[in-house]
Amino acid sequence: MRKMKVAIVGGGAAGFFAAIAAKEQNANAEVTILEKSAKVLGKVAITGGGRCNLTNSFEEIHDLRQAYPRGFRLMKRLFNQFDHRDAFRWFEDHGVKLVTQDDQCVFPQSQDAMSVVRCLVDEAHRQGVRVLTGRKVVGAKVDSRGGWTVLFDDADSEHFDRVAVTTGGMPKTGDFLMLRQLGHDVEQPIASLFTFHINDPELSALMGTVVSPVLASIPGTKMRSEGPLLITHWGMSGPAILKLSSYAARYLQECNYQSAVAVNWLGELHRDTVWQELQQQVNMHPQKQLLSVRPFGLPSRLWQYLLQKTSLSEDRRWAELGTKSMNRLAETLTNDTYRINGKGTFRDEFVTCGGVSLRDVDYNTLESKRCGGLYFAGEVLNIDAITGGFNLQAAWTTGYVMGRHIAGD
Repeated sequence: MRKMKVAIVGGGAAGFFAAIAAKEQNANAEVTILEKSAKVLGKVAITGGGRCNLTNSFEEIHDLRQAYPRGFRLMKRLFNQFDHRDAFRWFEDHGVKLVTQDDQCVFPQSQDAMSVVRCLVDEAHRQGVRVLTGRKVVGAKVDSRGGWTVLFDDADSEHFDRVAVTTGGMPKTGDFLMLRQLGHDVEQPIASLFTFHINDPELSALMGTVVSPVLASIPGTKMRSEGPLLITHWGMSGPAILKLSSYAARYLQECNYQSAVAVNWLGELHRDTVWQELQQQVNMHPQKQLLSVRPFGLPSRLWQYLLQKTSLSEDRRWAELGTKSMNRLAETLTNDTYRINGKGTFRDEFVTCGGVSLRDVDYNTLESKRCGGLYFAGEVLNIDAITGGFNLQAAWTTGYVMGRHIAGD
C-alpha cells in the first residue's frame, strides 16, 4: 500500500507542530517539512528575548478577542481541540519544564528558547519527519494523480498527496501570489505589535521610566489597553502600547501612523477619584511644595514632567493649588494626549496582521475551501495576537489541529 505523502511548507513553530501531529495521527504517512532558509525554527529561537514566551496562562483573558484581535472566533473553535492547557502539558510531557510568571506569561524553566527548539526538532526526528532546508517553494498545482505537484526555485518538483502552508506572516501581499493564484482571498498584511514614535523631547528625556499600570487608548474609538508603559528615546513602548498597537493595527495603518493617543497614567482611576485624592494632598500637606509630594506613587521624573506640562511651578505649595489648577492636573493625569508620528518595530515579536482570509478555510480542519488537500496553519492565516505568548499559542493550536486532519483518511 502506497504511503500518503504530506508536505509542510515552512519550518517554523506551526510547521513543526503540524508535522509532529500528522505523524502521531498517521505513523505510516511520509511527512516532509520544506524550509527555504538554512535553519528551522529561527523565530522561535529569538522570541521572548531568547527565552521563548511559548504560551500564556490565559488567567487574565475573559474573552478571546482580548488576546486575538483578528481570528478570535476561529481560535475559540480550535481551542476545543487543543488549547493553552494542552500546550503546557505537551511540552512538559516532552521534557520541557515550564514556569508561569506573575504576568501570566509561560516560559521554559531553563529560560532558554533553544530548549523548545531542540524539543521540536528531536520529536520530529523521533517521529520520522523528513526535514529539508534550503528548499524554497515557488508554486503548487493540482496534478493528474489527484494530489499536488510542488514546484521549487531550482526548477525541481515533487508530488505530494496533501500540502500545508505554514510559512508564517509575510510582509507583502505579493508574497501570497501562489495562494492568490489558487483562488484565495488575502487580507493585506501590515505590521502589528509596534512601538509609537512621539516627537516630544521633554517626554523622551524620561527614557527608561516605566509606569504601571497605565491605560492607553485611541481617542474617538473603543480601542484601549492596560499594562506597563515604557518611555523610550523615540516615544512609547511596553505592554500597554504593544497591545494597543495590535488592537489598532488596521486603524493606525489607514491613518499612516499619524494619530492621537491618550494615556491615563493612573490606570483605570476615574478623573473624579483623582481630583478627590489631590484635594486630600492639599489638606494633608498644605505647606509642602508640589514637587516634594508625589501622589499615586508616580516616578519622580514623570511627576516633575507632568507638573511642567500642566504649567504648575514645582515650588508652588499645595495650599495654593486652586480649583482650575486642580482640574487641569487631574485631566493631565487621567487623559494626557500625545501625537503619534510613526511606528517602530518590537524586536522580540515581529508579527503581521493579515493573511489568508478565514472565510476560505474550514473552521474544524483548516483545509482550504478553495482547493481540496491544501491546508493552512500559523500566521499565514489572518490570525494575530497581542504580546504575551498568544501568537505562539496560535501556532501550536492551528498546527496541531491541521496536522491531525491533514494525515487523516
